[in-house]
Amino acid sequence: MALALVVTLGSLSAQAQTKPRPKATAAVSVGTASYYAEKFHGRKTASGEIFDNTAMTAAHNSLPLGTLIKVTNLRNHRWVIVKVTDRLHHANRRIVDLTQAAAKQLGFIHWGLTKVRVEVVSKEFMNSLPYSTLAIN
Repeated sequence: MALALVVTLGSLSAQAQTKPRPKATAAVSVGTASYYAEKFHGRKTASGEIFDNTAMTAAHNSLPLGTLIKVTNLRNHRWVIVKVTDRLHHANRRIVDLTQAAAKQLGFIHWGLTKVRVEVVSKEFMNSLPYSTLAIN
Protein backbone atom coordinates (compact mmCIF):
# COMPACT_ATOMS: atom_id res chain seq x y z
CA MET A 1 0.00 0.00 0.00
CA ALA A 2 2.77 2.45 0.85
CA LEU A 3 4.53 1.71 -2.45
CA ALA A 4 1.42 2.71 -4.40
CA LEU A 5 1.23 5.97 -2.48
CA VAL A 6 4.87 6.80 -3.33
CA VAL A 7 4.29 6.06 -7.04
CA THR A 8 1.20 8.25 -7.07
CA LEU A 9 2.99 11.14 -5.39
CA GLY A 10 5.89 10.75 -7.82
CA SER A 11 3.49 10.93 -10.76
CA LEU A 12 1.83 14.04 -9.42
CA SER A 13 5.11 15.87 -8.90
CA ALA A 14 6.33 14.90 -12.38
CA GLN A 15 3.08 16.18 -13.92
CA ALA A 16 3.30 19.41 -11.96
CA GLN A 17 6.75 20.09 -13.43
CA THR A 18 5.61 19.83 -17.06
CA LYS A 19 3.07 22.29 -18.37
CA PRO A 20 0.25 20.41 -20.13
CA ARG A 21 -0.67 21.49 -23.65
CA PRO A 22 -4.19 22.92 -23.86
CA LYS A 23 -6.79 20.85 -25.70
CA ALA A 24 -7.67 21.98 -29.19
CA THR A 25 -11.39 22.36 -28.45
CA ALA A 26 -14.52 20.62 -27.28
CA ALA A 27 -16.13 20.61 -30.77
CA VAL A 28 -15.04 17.43 -32.55
CA SER A 29 -16.32 15.64 -35.64
CA VAL A 30 -15.20 12.38 -37.25
CA GLY A 31 -15.61 11.45 -40.89
CA THR A 32 -13.89 11.04 -44.24
CA ALA A 33 -11.30 13.43 -45.63
CA SER A 34 -10.19 13.81 -49.22
CA TYR A 35 -7.88 16.23 -51.00
CA TYR A 36 -8.27 18.71 -53.83
CA ALA A 37 -7.54 17.72 -57.41
CA GLU A 38 -4.75 19.61 -59.17
CA LYS A 39 -7.29 21.34 -61.47
CA PHE A 40 -8.37 23.64 -58.60
CA HIS A 41 -4.87 25.11 -58.15
CA GLY A 42 -5.02 28.85 -58.91
CA ARG A 43 -8.82 29.16 -58.71
CA LYS A 44 -10.61 31.49 -56.32
CA THR A 45 -11.97 29.90 -53.12
CA ALA A 46 -15.16 30.80 -51.24
CA SER A 47 -13.10 33.09 -48.99
CA GLY A 48 -11.81 35.00 -52.03
CA GLU A 49 -8.28 33.64 -51.63
CA ILE A 50 -6.55 31.96 -54.55
CA PHE A 51 -6.30 28.21 -53.96
CA ASP A 52 -2.75 26.90 -53.55
CA ASN A 53 -2.33 23.13 -53.32
CA THR A 54 0.99 23.63 -51.49
CA ALA A 55 -0.63 25.66 -48.67
CA MET A 56 -2.19 24.28 -45.48
CA THR A 57 -5.86 25.02 -46.15
CA ALA A 58 -9.14 23.12 -46.35
CA ALA A 59 -12.74 23.15 -47.46
CA HIS A 60 -15.47 22.57 -44.85
CA ASN A 61 -19.21 23.14 -45.16
CA SER A 62 -20.27 24.29 -41.71
CA LEU A 63 -17.30 26.01 -40.04
CA PRO A 64 -16.78 29.73 -40.65
CA LEU A 65 -14.26 30.68 -43.30
CA GLY A 66 -10.92 31.52 -41.68
CA THR A 67 -11.36 28.98 -38.85
CA LEU A 68 -8.24 27.05 -37.89
CA ILE A 69 -8.81 23.32 -37.50
CA LYS A 70 -6.71 20.39 -36.34
CA VAL A 71 -7.19 17.41 -38.65
CA THR A 72 -5.96 14.04 -37.32
CA ASN A 73 -5.59 10.97 -39.55
CA LEU A 74 -7.11 8.19 -37.44
CA ARG A 75 -5.08 5.51 -39.28
CA ASN A 76 -1.66 6.80 -38.23
CA HIS A 77 -2.49 9.61 -35.72
CA ARG A 78 -0.59 12.28 -37.69
CA TRP A 79 -2.18 15.72 -37.48
CA VAL A 80 -2.00 19.12 -39.17
CA ILE A 81 -3.43 22.57 -38.56
CA VAL A 82 -5.20 24.05 -41.59
CA LYS A 83 -7.29 27.14 -42.29
CA VAL A 84 -10.81 26.80 -43.74
CA THR A 85 -10.85 28.84 -46.96
CA ASP A 86 -13.42 27.04 -49.09
CA ARG A 87 -16.65 25.03 -49.14
CA LEU A 88 -17.33 21.48 -50.28
CA HIS A 89 -19.97 20.72 -52.88
CA HIS A 90 -23.33 20.42 -51.07
CA ALA A 91 -23.77 16.79 -52.19
CA ASN A 92 -20.32 15.78 -50.92
CA ARG A 93 -20.55 13.54 -47.84
CA ARG A 94 -16.97 14.13 -46.73
CA ILE A 95 -16.34 16.37 -43.75
CA VAL A 96 -13.18 18.05 -45.03
CA ASP A 97 -11.25 18.45 -48.28
CA LEU A 98 -7.56 19.23 -47.79
CA THR A 99 -4.76 20.51 -49.97
CA GLN A 100 -2.31 17.97 -51.36
CA ALA A 101 0.33 19.38 -49.00
CA ALA A 102 -1.87 18.61 -45.98
CA ALA A 103 -2.72 15.14 -47.35
CA LYS A 104 1.00 14.39 -47.69
CA GLN A 105 1.64 15.51 -44.11
CA LEU A 106 -1.20 13.26 -42.93
CA GLY A 107 0.15 10.32 -44.96
CA PHE A 108 -2.88 9.55 -47.12
CA ILE A 109 -1.89 11.05 -50.48
CA HIS A 110 -1.65 7.55 -52.05
CA TRP A 111 -5.06 6.42 -50.76
CA GLY A 112 -7.07 9.53 -51.66
CA LEU A 113 -9.38 9.19 -48.64
CA THR A 114 -8.91 8.58 -44.95
CA LYS A 115 -10.91 8.70 -41.72
CA VAL A 116 -10.14 11.84 -39.71
CA ARG A 117 -11.04 13.73 -36.57
CA VAL A 118 -11.61 17.47 -37.06
CA GLU A 119 -11.31 19.89 -34.12
CA VAL A 120 -11.58 23.66 -34.07
CA VAL A 121 -8.33 25.03 -32.68
CA SER A 122 -8.27 27.43 -29.74
CA LYS A 123 -5.87 30.38 -29.49
CA GLU A 124 -4.34 28.78 -26.38
CA PHE A 125 -3.60 25.60 -28.33
CA MET A 126 -1.98 27.55 -31.19
CA ASN A 127 0.14 29.51 -28.70
CA SER A 128 1.32 26.26 -27.08
CA LEU A 129 2.75 24.87 -30.33
CA PRO A 130 6.42 25.20 -31.22
CA TYR A 131 6.93 27.81 -33.94
CA SER A 132 8.39 25.20 -36.31
CA THR A 133 5.07 23.32 -36.50
CA LEU A 134 3.15 26.36 -37.76
CA ALA A 135 2.88 26.46 -41.55
CA ILE A 136 -0.41 28.32 -41.89
CA ASN A 137 -0.72 30.86 -44.70
